[in-house]
Amino acid sequence: MKWKDMPQNIKVRMSTSFFNRTVSSAVMPFMALFFAQEMNKVWAGTFLIVTVIIGFFVNLVGGYISDRFNRKKVLLMTSCLNACFFMIMTISLFPKNKLIWLFACAYIGFIIASSLGRPAMNALIIDSTTTENRKAVYALDYWLVNLSLAIGATLGGLLYMNYQKELFMSLTVTSSLIPIAYWLWLQDTHTQLLKKNHQNVLIDLMNNYRIAFKDSAFVKVVVGSTFIFSAEFTLNSYIGIRLSETFKGFHIGSFEVSGVRMLSLLNIENMLLVVCFTFIVNGITNKLDNKKALLYGLFLYGIGYTVITSSNTWYALLLFNLIATIGELIYSPIRNAEQANMIPEDKRGSYSAFSNLSFSGADLLARTSIIIGAFLAPMMMTVYMGVIVMLGAFFMYTGLFVHPFYKKKSVESRVY
Repeated sequence: MKWKDMPQNIKVRMSTSFFNRTVSSAVMPFMALFFAQEMNKVWAGTFLIVTVIIGFFVNLVGGYISDRFNRKKVLLMTSCLNACFFMIMTISLFPKNKLIWLFACAYIGFIIASSLGRPAMNALIIDSTTTENRKAVYALDYWLVNLSLAIGATLGGLLYMNYQKELFMSLTVTSSLIPIAYWLWLQDTHTQLLKKNHQNVLIDLMNNYRIAFKDSAFVKVVVGSTFIFSAEFTLNSYIGIRLSETFKGFHIGSFEVSGVRMLSLLNIENMLLVVCFTFIVNGITNKLDNKKALLYGLFLYGIGYTVITSSNTWYALLLFNLIATIGELIYSPIRNAEQANMIPEDKRGSYSAFSNLSFSGADLLARTSIIIGAFLAPMMMTVYMGVIVMLGAFFMYTGLFVHPFYKKKSVESRVY
């Protein structure tokens, strides 16, 4: 699907997200370092854990709001708030003694505003696509996300230490332009608003998510995604720590590749492969049945991360990281598109917010692997990772393809 054929809302969403994510990814990954330097490690860790918990619950509220109210208005409100909070963060950096508490409060405000708006942004893609073009749109979105992260990480690595204020100023400017772009070009296509069924808003919100929890097929997809995502998240937690402690470095000329640098190489390889091969792999999988392609992708993904979990040889790490990334390129657009097809039209924001539980759960599993890895040998961690991926593949496949909606869709396609 060519860019000119994309729906206008998709173009607006992808363009604004690309520029905003490029600048923000040059800054946000350094927040732990920033707070640790300005306060201390314990304060930084505790504060960031609190922001994750806040973001988790606010995200659920955001899903309810995006279904109850006009999505364009929700995005305009949250994007304006983001711009204001970034401006406050920028201002707090200018005094000689930085206003850290003001910065921290503004950062929490940013987490709340972005978590409120994220479900509406995710639902916007589903609103503006059809079952026929959804996979192609998700493939392009996946490519743009990784390209922006790669550019942002490069900018951050080069500029953060010496040009911190300038980066925050750039982030303030780009975030201020986003609500203008939404106001000018975003079209309001969401007409089927969720009705309020209970006078008490809190009870109404809980009842809304109870419906999602009762959707057993969708719950399976969320659980399966949690297990699958945890393998990738483990790369920068358990695997990263293991490499820093046990990887035997080597030299390329006078340049030493240590365990930490090996982890950086794996992340760079992943981003480069995504940027270079997303559309090639997507073109190949378009010729395959979605069910088979999903299994092929999950198999390669699982084999890759299972080996990486315990390998200490540089060429094996690079090879199986390539295999894992190719698997991710195969399964990810299919998983996103099929999951979107399962969501009821009047609950797209709520279901999108509910599906985000998979990222929080995966992050928790990845951090738990650090504790488990302290007691298990690397080879046993490989077995652990293999079991996790197998469980994830089972739940994801059965949730996506072994449920009444999919069977009904398959029968209809054969009839017509």
